[in-house]
Amino acid sequence: MSAGRGRAGLRYGLAALYAVIGVVHLVATDTMLPLMPDWVPEPRLVILATGLCEIAGAIGLLTRSFRRAAAVGLALYAVCVYPANLKHALEHVHIAGIPDSWWYHGPRLAFQPVFVWAALWAGGLIDWPFRRRVG
Repeated sequence: MSAGRGRAGLRYGLAALYAVIGVVHLVATDTMLPLMPDWVPEPRLVILATGLCEIAGAIGLLTRSFRRAAAVGLALYAVCVYPANLKHALEHVHIAGIPDSWWYHGPRLAFQPVFVWAALWAGGLIDWPFRRRVG
């Protein structure tokens, strides 16, 4: 598979994933409230805003003119939600439909940097590790 096709495939996959997660943030806002760290102001509004950002990022990834901005936004988003993921894992916050075990939390926390990379690579901002060496 060529890098171009792989990049496009990842873009479509990320767009689908972030669109679904964004909708979940909008329709199950109250369910997600316990995941928010105590220091986050207006947690309900933040959850709604993140849902809209995920949907906007998903749409942006699929457009040529907004792809790079969407990639940066989704990469930053993946960094910004890490405290909520940590709280979920460390405080054993129960959310219906989401497992509360380290078989779930461990890979999720470890995989978060991959989401940062995936957004940046799918958006064409980085080539690592697929850049061909010259010489």
